[in-house]
Amino acid sequence: MILKKYLSVLLMPLVLCTQATGCREKHPIKTITENAALEIAPRIIAQPDSIATPDGMVWVSGIQFTQGATATDLLALPREKPAHPVVVDGFFIDKTEVTNAQFKDFVDATGYVTVAERPIKWGELKKELPAGTPKPADSLLQPGSLIFNRNVEQVIDLDNYTQWWEWKIGANWQHPQGPESSIKGKENYPVVHITYKDALAYCQWANRRLPTETEWEAAAHGKMHGGIYTWGNDEKELTTKANTWQGDFPNKNIKEDGFAYAAPVASFESNSLGIYDMSGNVWEMTQDWFSVRYYQDIDSSKKSLNPQGPEKPFNPENPYQQEKVIKGGSFLCDKSYCASYRISARMGQSLNSSSDHTGFRTVVDLAMLK
Repeated sequence: MILKKYLSVLLMPLVLCTQATGCREKHPIKTITENAALEIAPRIIAQPDSIATPDGMVWVSGIQFTQGATATDLLALPREKPAHPVVVDGFFIDKTEVTNAQFKDFVDATGYVTVAERPIKWGELKKELPAGTPKPADSLLQPGSLIFNRNVEQVIDLDNYTQWWEWKIGANWQHPQGPESSIKGKENYPVVHITYKDALAYCQWANRRLPTETEWEAAAHGKMHGGIYTWGNDEKELTTKANTWQGDFPNKNIKEDGFAYAAPVASFESNSLGIYDMSGNVWEMTQDWFSVRYYQDIDSSKKSLNPQGPEKPFNPENPYQQEKVIKGGSFLCDKSYCASYRISARMGQSLNSSSDHTGFRTVVDLAMLK
């Protein structure tokens, strides 16, 4: 019973498509006056001639667009609405998710140890759990991470996500399915089992940062703003454009897209800017706090310039943990359960959570390059 309660709390940040409800929380949003809203424009649009494109990145032009769910998106959740006008300055973004090879270069250069590889300290962990949660046995408090159970045969209730998630001792970025597994031959796969803290450490080393949610959506739309997906509005193109789940989730993936689980980066066609895998494959972290009420608290009659998200997180379904927004969905996304391969889809992940379907990509702005 203790193990089930402990596992349930660990899994809370990974519930893929819950429709969060609860009390409204106000967030101070920096907007501009109504008159200025008519004139505001990106301060940086085109890539300066004096700035070379960093290796492995592409330029995303400064642009004004509508962030959030479109009116035609019938799968959108309340936390994606209402759509609202935003303005973002130009920036560079990675063409692909950060790979195992890239992350290994960072670890080799710095000796960094990821959260999933560190001993678990009960004194720190219990701060993120409901008061009174009993301490699990020491045999369970071992370094590890969450993996998708690939041997699920029958699911009774799709609301019970513990049926297909497993806490795996010894699972980490070097051993994605546990201590007997390896990333040998998978150097070009997205690195997974990475927490927000791990991603920040990589960014500091690489002189990069995580994108804001607004930047991420601007990059995902590319030159085709207004679409539900990175390629437009045609859902029928999903299996040829993204690595997602096809079949009976979570029992059987018929692999119409060619992959049962994660795929090497750039296995599918890029979007209109030459950016790969912003739909499916693995979830991607942003720097914004996750609040289910953030969009409702924004004055959608005014434009926001380079919005940074809410000042603090708010998720009544996961009140004990501090969550950041993740975007793009993963190889586990399926219309019957999770359609988060849509651009506007958003969910939260706690700062210390990691799994085999969450990774990241980085951005760099002009100020960071000067």
